[in-house]
Formats: sequence, structure tokens, C-alpha cells
Amino acid sequence: MPATTGDGGMPPKGVSLPEYVYGRLREDIFDMRLLPGDQITETEIAAYFNVSRTPVREALQRLQSDGLMQGYVRGGWEVVPIDFKRFEELYEMRRLIENFAVSKLCAGLAGAGGVDAALIEQQKAIWCVKPSRRVSDGRLVATMDEQFHLALVRASGNQEIASAFERLTDRIRIVRRLDFVYGDCVQSTYEEHAAILLEISAHDADAAVRLMTTHIEDGHVDVTQITLHRLHSARQSNGAQRLPYVQVKVMRQA
Repeated sequence: MPATTGDGGMPPKGVSLPEYVYGRLREDIFDMRLLPGDQITETEIAAYFNVSRTPVREALQRLQSDGLMQGYVRGGWEVVPIDFKRFEELYEMRRLIENFAVSKLCAGLAGAGGVDAALIEQQKAIWCVKPSRRVSDGRLVATMDEQFHLALVRASGNQEIASAFERLTDRIRIVRRLDFVYGDCVQSTYEEHAAILLEISAHDADAAVRLMTTHIEDGHVDVTQITLHRLHSARQSNGAQRLPYVQVKVMRQA
């Protein structure tokens, strides 16, 4: 099969077909063009991208490992329904990890050692800036926000916890980025990140933990409300904007 596609576009130079199909499907899920519960087949996706089923299957299996898709029989797949109870549990885990990280950072910077102070300084250069220097693109700030939280956990020095936090970040990305794309949190994110970093630099663990807890809990409330609204709006308008490869209902087998 040639490395060209039909309606699905053409992969950039150096990007493999499985990687390209994976990225396109992932974006369709994140942008809610593919909705929770939508059912698709490998055959329809392969036809849309003008590729064989092999790269499609690889892409879907990777999405399944991300917790975004689940496979059934005869090449049938479904977008995993959003489980708000699961996201609540993931956010609780996120609070535990990040509060541990900022406490350790405060102690480490105060003289206990074992932390990466350079990572903190790098983040301060990004977030502790004048409003005129702030990035306004919500999608870009969403990526920067992820890197901020990952940097704090990595800087705390426990790589096993950092690895677990990276996996957690992957699992909440589908709802978390909605606040940046459809909400109004860019400016508040800058202000809250800067405040957290300043308390860490001042070695005030209690204040840093308090700010981080509020930051995470407020974000959780916002993304839950936005997700529900976006799901409702997407379902209302989905008939006119249906993706070409979402054309079937897959019969599940127990």
C-alpha cells in the first residue's frame, strides 16, 4: 500500500502510517468529532485513510492502551464512554502525587537536597512573566500546563512516581484540555502557576500545597462542567458533522 491517503489526508514526511492514523483518530476523540460510544470498524477507517487494515489496527490498539478505544469482534471498535467516577479517582490520585511533589520540593530547596532546582527555574521563566508575554493560544497553553505539572513531579526526584504521573496525565488529557480550548482559564493558569512556583521558591510547603490543591480541584470542577456541555452540544450537532468513517453500529458479542 503506498504511503498516501484519500479523504484522510497525507502523513507528514517521516511519520509512519500507524503513527499518522493514531494521531488523527486521537485528535478526533479529543476534539469530540468522535464521541464516547461512537462505533467504527477497521475497514471503514482503512478506506478513509486509503491504507491497509494493518496500520489501522496498530493505531487502534495503541488508542486502546491509552484507554480511549475498546475493541470488539470482526474489527469493530468503540470510543470508550466517559466515566466521570473514574476521572474523579484519577484527579484524587493527581492531588496526592502533586502535593507530595511540592512538599518535597520545598524541603529540598530549603536544604534537604535531592531535587532538581533547575527545572523549577525553567518553569518560573515560563510562568512568572508579565501579561504581555503570556501565550494566548489555548491548545498551546494546555500542552504547557501539562509540562508544568510533569516538571514539578520530575523535579521532586522520584522517577517511579514521575512515570506513574505521566500515565495519569495521558488518561485525563481528554477532559483536561477542554478547559483550555473551550473554557476561559489561560490567564488564571498563568497566575496560579506563578503563585505555586513562588511559594515553592520560598520553601513554604503549607502554602504551596494549599494553592496546588485549590488549583487542581477548581480545574476538575471546570472540566466536568465543560465536558458535559460539550458532549451535549456535540451530540446535538453531530448529524450534520458526522465523520465519514463513523457509519456503522458494531454488534457486540459477550
